[in-house]
Amino acid sequence: MAGSSPAMTPERACRTAMTIHLESQSDLEEAVHALVKRDSRLKPVFEIAGMPALRRREPGFTGLAHIVCGQQLSTASAAAIWGRLSAAFDPFDHDAVRRARTDRLGRLGLSAAKIKTLKHLAREINAQRLNLDVLAEEDADAAHHTLISLPGIGPWTADVYLLFCLGHGDAWPAGDLAVQEGIKIGLGLKARPTEKQMAPLAEPWRPLRGAAAHLWWSYYRAVKKREGVLSA
Repeated sequence: MAGSSPAMTPERACRTAMTIHLESQSDLEEAVHALVKRDSRLKPVFEIAGMPALRRREPGFTGLAHIVCGQQLSTASAAAIWGRLSAAFDPFDHDAVRRARTDRLGRLGLSAAKIKTLKHLAREINAQRLNLDVLAEEDADAAHHTLISLPGIGPWTADVYLLFCLGHGDAWPAGDLAVQEGIKIGLGLKARPTEKQMAPLAEPWRPLRGAAAHLWWSYYRAVKKREGVLSA
């Protein structure tokens, strides 16, 4: 599995608490099979969901900026704004955004709040106070807290970045409504778990909670007949 020694397996990682990276479809499949083997409750979930497909997005500032641009917008609106933004800067990187005039970014469709977030990120990266890529090697909870300490970066954005851009195998999107609903149905809960309740529910799946999230999204899609996570 990517990011591990040749002898590393999901089962061994679970015992040693080492970070697993979901860099390929085979990585995800190994992790899902390990989860189903460990937790018998996931077997019927997997039978309905099938093997989820790995979704990856660009890492670094570009990947996080892409997610920020899509916050609280429809897929179509987010895609249009990102298309204009990425076309306006060649290359699109933190330094280009740091130097860009605020009014120019606004004309491309970014709100004042998102401009403030992207500008702050760009300054932090430029000053070498923030390295987004090293978060892939950190404990998932520590990496999550590093991201949400940044202005304009909420829990969902942090977890989506860790999971889809960095391939962090233990990132856990506790606030995602589709994962919450999937768990409610799949585990036979009386009510959809809250974000706070999602943490203890996911403890049996450490350090493969990211793979578990992929499985629950796939399950949600199967039982609800609609997507529950942003497109790749």
